[in-house]
Amino acid sequence: MPHPPYRLTAVLSAAALLGPAVVGTLTAPPAAHAALPVSGATRATPRTADGVLAGMSLEQRVGQLFMVGTPATSASSATLAQIGRYHVGNVMLTGRSYAGTRGPARVAAKMQARATKAATDGVRLLVSTDQEGGNVQVLRGRGIAAIPTALRQGRYSTTRLRSAAGTWARQLRAAGVNMNLAPVLDTVPGPAAARRNPPIGVYKREYGYTPARVASHGTAFAAGMDAHGVVPTIKHFPGLGRVTANTDTARRVTDRTTRRGDEYLTPFRHAIRAGHAPFVMMATAYYPRMDKKNPAAFSPFIINTVLRHDLGFSGAVISDDLANARQVSAWSYGARAVKFVKAGGSVVLTVNPGKLPAMYRAVLARAKADPGFRAKVDSAALLVLKVKERRHLLGG
Repeated sequence: MPHPPYRLTAVLSAAALLGPAVVGTLTAPPAAHAALPVSGATRATPRTADGVLAGMSLEQRVGQLFMVGTPATSASSATLAQIGRYHVGNVMLTGRSYAGTRGPARVAAKMQARATKAATDGVRLLVSTDQEGGNVQVLRGRGIAAIPTALRQGRYSTTRLRSAAGTWARQLRAAGVNMNLAPVLDTVPGPAAARRNPPIGVYKREYGYTPARVASHGTAFAAGMDAHGVVPTIKHFPGLGRVTANTDTARRVTDRTTRRGDEYLTPFRHAIRAGHAPFVMMATAYYPRMDKKNPAAFSPFIINTVLRHDLGFSGAVISDDLANARQVSAWSYGARAVKFVKAGGSVVLTVNPGKLPAMYRAVLARAKADPGFRAKVDSAALLVLKVKERRHLLGG
């Protein structure tokens, strides 16, 4: 959860792999963002996610399962090279930029230019950032509004917030960003608890102190982003509002309260049912009332049973940062990526490009050696490509 200081062989359908209980739809972008028609008497046949996956090499499919960081102020040479060498399908703008829309747009354009036929089969990148508001706002400057904290946003009417989020989304698109790692749907129990909650409450990242308020306003934020061409990401499932340490800087961070069917899962369920959750980000905290052994991001039970079955989520699952977070430091970089994909994850987030090679190679090697794991890779890549299909990012 980067926050201040920043530091198939055969094609398998997602439905077949995830099971009949997993239903739902990903919201398509509005007509205003539809692809332009091809001039002339005929139109080019649009590429589909299934068709693209069928034509991809295994190496390219694995690349779709990664999102790699680059400073928002300049295009990382390492990340640029990795799009080609490791077929990386997604990037994240990190740190702080005060260059308005133009600076980040140049960075994003350099990244997108590397998404060639050889690198990603011509599939364009999801370019994300953290643009929540308050202390967690990567992009600032000319043409980009100062976004208030989520706690303040929670005092808006939902109509006003949805409209404001639409404006912020248009600004992100002008900056070359098509995915926002927001909104935060963690619920902090109250002001006193917020002071003891380093990842969320201390920075006022919560929309309020009740699941109902977080559900209504978090969904309004997601809807505004979604309606104006930016992929929202609801986070950090199943919630970091009741922990007392930060997974970025501490180990054994544990929520001993949240359970299956918990009221604090309501904001996630609400956003999913409203159709504004193409991505869900997993926390790396432990939730022993649901899984005594694994952090949430490595838990098949939390991802598949609670998120997908109970809440009906059928989209793509992204991890919180698996590169620099101390919470997962007990595992090697490769093991972190493999465990996440094996548990049902779709996109491994590594803000540090230096850790990507070990992660990519481990996932690729496991996919080559284990047909069951390869099926998980294919399923995850298909989910990512389906999001891109709806955003017209599959290329020509």
